[in-house]
Amino acid sequence: MNNPAKILIIDDEVQIRKLLEISLNSNDYKTIFAVNGKEGLTVATNEQPDLIILDLGLPDEDGQVILKRLREWYNKPIIILTVKNSEEEIVKALDNGANDYLSKPFRTQELLARIRTSLRNLVLNDNEPIVSFGEISIDFTSRVVKSKEEIIKFTTTEYNLLSILVKNEGRVLTHQYLLSQVWGNTYSDQTQYLRVFVAQLRKKIEEDPNRPKFIITESGVGYRFNTS
Repeated sequence: MNNPAKILIIDDEVQIRKLLEISLNSNDYKTIFAVNGKEGLTVATNEQPDLIILDLGLPDEDGQVILKRLREWYNKPIIILTVKNSEEEIVKALDNGANDYLSKPFRTQELLARIRTSLRNLVLNDNEPIVSFGEISIDFTSRVVKSKEEIIKFTTTEYNLLSILVKNEGRVLTHQYLLSQVWGNTYSDQTQYLRVFVAQLRKKIEEDPNRPKFIITESGVGYRFNTS
């Protein structure tokens, strides 16, 4: 790899830092480290990493606070890697701007897969108005969705929901985020709306709606659009 992605790990556990250094370096990533929140903010500013892996249980500051401070200016992927795995913590981190979330202990191959996905463009580039996955193609300019060159009919709400999911491919989007984006802030607690429309989307784009490959449920949290 001529230009390896630079990954900043903000974690105070020596064993985790060593494991990540070995795993990431062996997969052609460049690793840099910080052992607390204050150092992490400084290193992120100076080094401008391509991706940040952030622990929530830092010795000097709550990782959620560090996450929010990073998101004041840092617009690249942030993956949370922590022992804090309650739904409340996960949703809070995602709402604070995290792209993804993994609990310790974790599987190295899963983390690598999440990194690869996060490093891809999370928002569709304006120069690439057509995106394809499986046998489905979406033309965002004409708002046309096809399967095997046959147009699939969508309501405006269905299309808007699908568009947000696809444009954020690989990112976990919370129920509250999707509801507010598609229906407005007054619907942010109406998760039943979301379940109904996700089910309708799956019927139209999934080969087997009961075993979806594209619209993945993150239990208790939200949904992730997956093409890999």
